[in-house]
Amino acid sequence: MTLKEHLTNGLSNPSEPHSKLFLMNDSSRRESISGSVMDGLTIESSKATYTVYKIRWLILTLFVLYSASNSFQWTQYAIIEDTVLSYYGVSSAVVSWTSMVYMITYVPLIFPGSWLLDKTGLRVTTILGAFGTCAGAWLKVFSVPQDMFWLGFVGQTVVAISQVFILNVPPRLAAVWFGADQVSSACSIGVFGNQLGVALGFLLPPMLVKSTGTMEQIGHDFQLMFYLVAGFTSVLFVFILLFFKAAPPTPPSAAADLGSTIDSNFLQSIKTLLMNRNYVLLLISYGLNVGTFYAISTLLNRVILTYYPGASEDAGRIGLVIVVAGMAGSVVCGLILDKTHRFKETTLAVYTSSVIGMIIFTFTLDCGLIGVVYLSSIILGFFMTGYLPVGFEFASEVTYPEPEGTTSGILNAVVQVFGILTTLLYGWMLDEVGDRWANLTLCALLALGAAVTAAIRSDLRRQAAQNKA
Repeated sequence: MTLKEHLTNGLSNPSEPHSKLFLMNDSSRRESISGSVMDGLTIESSKATYTVYKIRWLILTLFVLYSASNSFQWTQYAIIEDTVLSYYGVSSAVVSWTSMVYMITYVPLIFPGSWLLDKTGLRVTTILGAFGTCAGAWLKVFSVPQDMFWLGFVGQTVVAISQVFILNVPPRLAAVWFGADQVSSACSIGVFGNQLGVALGFLLPPMLVKSTGTMEQIGHDFQLMFYLVAGFTSVLFVFILLFFKAAPPTPPSAAADLGSTIDSNFLQSIKTLLMNRNYVLLLISYGLNVGTFYAISTLLNRVILTYYPGASEDAGRIGLVIVVAGMAGSVVCGLILDKTHRFKETTLAVYTSSVIGMIIFTFTLDCGLIGVVYLSSIILGFFMTGYLPVGFEFASEVTYPEPEGTTSGILNAVVQVFGILTTLLYGWMLDEVGDRWANLTLCALLALGAAVTAAIRSDLRRQAAQNKA
């Protein structure tokens, strides 16, 4: 008898090594936690016993650091655009493409990347991504001479390609390693790794590479920054080789158990997902939100320097504030989802708040007090970047039992398309009509996304499977 039949009929099969299903009436339902010989926690409920292992926290920590090491390099050039222009003698458009290359490489590569994740598991794809991130960082080390920017761009492209093995992993890793009461929080922490790297990418480059000084001093600053990143990614690659595992010995939840018994067909999964009305609407709303974030992040240096000349470090710190506030938002939203399981309501509330935050940011940008811009950035970041894991988890809910890697992979592919188009539009509007109308356009896009979110039905399939178990 299959596990699906067990879940339907509530019958037991004592021969199964990781699932003990048995009949109990409602009055005798209970939950107990005890230690296991595998040094994990055994969660025993009315119909099943599942074990979660302590090593899951090490796996999640390694992934967070690995994700951060990649996303750190996303705005490594763009946030110090003025310095890159003066040192390497390239155009603003070329510097913007060092950020957009992350988006444009992801779109064609996510489908083979998602297929590889589904077929080989977390360990193989994580090793590939960590190696690419490390290799790209080392190429940049040799791009310090002023006529070698092309090599730095090649290194940036290699790192960008490697993110194909990162962005769609958090919901998959959370589902494979964590129990039903921790899966949303674990996904939020996984997304937190990406946000951590982006935050450090805003903060450290302006601190390490000073816009003032001689060309020789700036060259030395670039070399120091590139060596630090290459060294960190090298150490992390070794740790991943040694300690990162594909999956626990036994599934941590009924939903994971059922998902592991389904033999998914990659092309069929894509077809099923694209026929899912709720998922298609979520693709649009998620793309509008994250595309707006990408546009602001890529061109933040230019926007801030328009009103606060010479404030390169402030531009980096404002970017940091946006992302750190988003980290707090991610954790809070993850906890709310784990406690309430109200995915539709949480998603809509966070999205609507993002619109309000963007309006506040738009009308405080030219106030002349940069401290006020910091405050408005906190509000914007808490909701706009805090939305990232909420969208991931909502997607996993409305598409279950399709593989999380494929679900989040398509989601991120659409995001990159929106990111490229929004960034190009935002950059053009900054040059042609100014930041006020450019930012109001982003407000309108977010408002459209909130309306699309309101049209999504609350079809929580993963929760239904978990409750049935």
